[in-house]
Amino acid sequence: MDITPSALEEEFSLSTAATRLDFLSRRDGADAALDPAGDDDEDSWGAIRDAGTSLDTAEALELLALGEVVARKAHDSRLIGLRAALRGGAGWEQIARALDRSPGQAWETYLELVEAGLDGPDAEAARELAGARPGR
Repeated sequence: MDITPSALEEEFSLSTAATRLDFLSRRDGADAALDPAGDDDEDSWGAIRDAGTSLDTAEALELLALGEVVARKAHDSRLIGLRAALRGGAGWEQIARALDRSPGQAWETYLELVEAGLDGPDAEAARELAGARPGR
């Protein structure tokens, strides 16, 4: 099997990919080896170079690819979440706080996602749902 985000994206749902990512991350023993306690040279990269892992090469590559899969799938779910929040009555102030942005930036992000992910009547309905650009 070729370990690529594209291959894993088709195989795993977001929750399954995140669970597998967490499992492999916990199995990787590199974190414990990176403890700099007792290292006299703060700039030494030796601790990182010498750090081992309990993952084999295929698992390490899977861990890397799964991180990309989770990021992509989470990114793709933003439009779904934004539309659900708007349909549920959330205002741009609330949505902006949830995205850690200004209301204007949140509105712009929403419209960018609409343009990239929807077309025709679906896009028009989503733009109407956005309403006017909020201030700030």
